[in-house]
Amino acid sequence: MQHIKTIASRLAFAAGFALTATAACAQPAFPAKPVKLVVPYAAGGSADIAARLIAADWGKALGQTVFIENKAGASGNIGVDAVAKAAPDGYTVGLQTVSLAINPALYAAMPYDTLKDLAPVGMVASSQHVLVVNNELPAKNVKELLALAKAQPGKLNYGSAGSGSTFHMAAELFRSVGGVDIQHVPYRGGGPALVDTIGGQVNMSFPVLSAAQQQVKAGKLRALGVTGAKRSALMPDVPTIAEAGLPGYRFETWFMVIAPAATPKAVVDKLNATLNATLNAPAVRDRMNREAFEPTPSTPEQARARLASELPLWAKLAKDQGIKVD
Repeated sequence: MQHIKTIASRLAFAAGFALTATAACAQPAFPAKPVKLVVPYAAGGSADIAARLIAADWGKALGQTVFIENKAGASGNIGVDAVAKAAPDGYTVGLQTVSLAINPALYAAMPYDTLKDLAPVGMVASSQHVLVVNNELPAKNVKELLALAKAQPGKLNYGSAGSGSTFHMAAELFRSVGGVDIQHVPYRGGGPALVDTIGGQVNMSFPVLSAAQQQVKAGKLRALGVTGAKRSALMPDVPTIAEAGLPGYRFETWFMVIAPAATPKAVVDKLNATLNATLNAPAVRDRMNREAFEPTPSTPEQARARLASELPLWAKLAKDQGIKVD
């Protein structure tokens, strides 16, 4: 009798194992359908441009189409929240900027927890901003601008793409490191801020380098310094702000792909491997470099570490400078 029970038990186990194996085999390999890449800003911005530079080639590497959905609002929070609350299956991911680390410092209430609700897939690229001034401003370099600002506290102003934008934070970091009092004039987008810098309605702004390149080349604006750690190939004659007179200043916009926190590791790894292969492709790198993006492939762990390390830095700056967004 015991022998019969043992056999029955083994048969039941074997049947269960077979069913499990069959079910596992029935699960299609990821990805089995197109992947949605949420860009939490309007079309035409730097995040949208970065996404469009990689989407087609990333889709080829994945074997499925990667299509972009622009979901703008609240400095990217609305789109990122949509990613955080999406099904954690890898079919909805997002591409966010350094605002992923900045926004928790600016907003009193966030719709998601940055580290708990999101799984970084990998870094995409970094890009620089550039400090440009109206041609009528007497300052011809960073040192002269700092001296002018200190001699006239509160008199100079800068335009930004809006409160909480990377334009805004690049300028606030300049204020903090330089110890100067310059006033913020927020606009609805980087384009209007750049136009009013040319027109003299504001004295200066910190646009992305690619947006300002043609205006500087045409002599409509004076470029005093790029914000990154090294000079840009697009403006090789323009020094970094640090080397031009403000040591310790560095600001770069980075771009990161994120997924919902509960996304299986195997899916995140597949997304990461194909993303990195895309970023390392010579044609993609050349295309991105022409648009002033520097591809920066990484592991998911490296992306998460960068995000975690920058959250307290921006929290401190926002507290010290009294920056808040309603």
